[in-house]
Amino acid sequence: MKLKACINGPRTPREHPAVPVTAEQISAESIAAVRAGAEAIHVHPKNPDGTDSLAADHVEAAVRAARMAGVPVGVTTGAWSAPDPASRLKAIASWTTLPDFASVNWHEEGAYEVARVLLDRGVGVEAGLWSVRAARAWLDSDLRKHCMRALLEVQPNDPPTAAEDLVAATFDAGVPILLHGEGATCWNTLRLAVSLDLPTRIGLEDSLTLPDGSLAAGNADLVAAAVAELEPPAQWRG
Repeated sequence: MKLKACINGPRTPREHPAVPVTAEQISAESIAAVRAGAEAIHVHPKNPDGTDSLAADHVEAAVRAARMAGVPVGVTTGAWSAPDPASRLKAIASWTTLPDFASVNWHEEGAYEVARVLLDRGVGVEAGLWSVRAARAWLDSDLRKHCMRALLEVQPNDPPTAAEDLVAATFDAGVPILLHGEGATCWNTLRLAVSLDLPTRIGLEDSLTLPDGSLAAGNADLVAAAVAELEPPAQWRG
């Protein structure tokens, strides 16, 4: 996999009208993203009001909808999706439809326990690493070797060297790396990932705008722009 689509994130339609919330919207955006070139989908299950949810019925609806695109599907387990670590663990244990993978933000309280219950249920774990400190904690964990991927996540206000620092901290971890940025760091981090031959991701979770600064119509627009960055320029032959 070289490119994953993160189709909604914690955003709501108030931020962009194409942010998918309902099963029908999630299915449509997932299919459009895959047709544009995405090879996996990351989706945040939603309450009807657009806020994130880990409730079993919301996870089932989102995962089933995203799977209509015919590629692996992952979900969030972000701390904002449930009141506390115990609630997250209880919610995950109640899931009746399992995603292929789930992201676990390693700096969050209860991350180890969340990762453990996911692995015990047969769900792949992406370790979400937002800082070198979080990366070091993950590297020291006995769960590191059981994670399917390290998700290096450069934040909008991170310093210019943040992406390189995260890569340097995890490059020899023995686990595949996906590098991406959010907001102001999105497109430059994506280009760095391409230059390092690392998988990356794009979608309305990470950016509402295209590389030229114009507003994207939806996830397919963003994926198409990312595919253009992934593809080497055509060689002129005279």
